[in-house]
Parts: sequence; C-alpha cells; structure tokens
Amino acid sequence: METQITDLFGLSIYTDKGMYIGEVEDVVIDVDSKKIESLVVGKVNDQLFELKNYKGLKIPYRIISAIDDIVLIRHLPGAFASGSIEEEQ
Repeated sequence: METQITDLFGLSIYTDKGMYIGEVEDVVIDVDSKKIESLVVGKVNDQLFELKNYKGLKIPYRIISAIDDIVLIRHLPGAFASGSIEEEQ
C-alpha cells in the first residue's frame, strides 16, 4: 500500500495505552537512506509534558507501532511528566 507523506499531517498521535500525545505537524526524512526518520509533533498535550523552552517534540519512527486513521506509538515509561492523566487514575 502506497501513501503520501502529506497524508500524515494532522493525524492524532496516541500511545498504545491510549494517551493522547499531539498531532503530526511535519515529517523528518533521511534523504540518503530514503526513510522517514521521525515525526514532528504539534498541538502537544500539555498535561503530559513539561516543555520549558519548547523547541519541538520529535517521535522517532522506530517507536511507531501503526499508522492509519491515527499514529500509534509504543508507550515509553518515564517519558511523561509527573501528574499525567495516567498517574492520577
């Protein structure tokens, strides 16, 4: 199945535990190897991250589990700020 990179823009990003991360804002491509390197996240869920001096959030392509109507990434323990939704439950 072929798809355009521009189809990724605006897709919501969730962890495999159902936590909303943000939306795909851009794609970083390694031109030499002709592969996607990472996804740049926009509209970041501010309840999950403490982003002081925010310069951008990139999701490495290697942790992406699936892409369809949403982008699903592996949950990384310790990657979220304390007081996140998951810890309150």
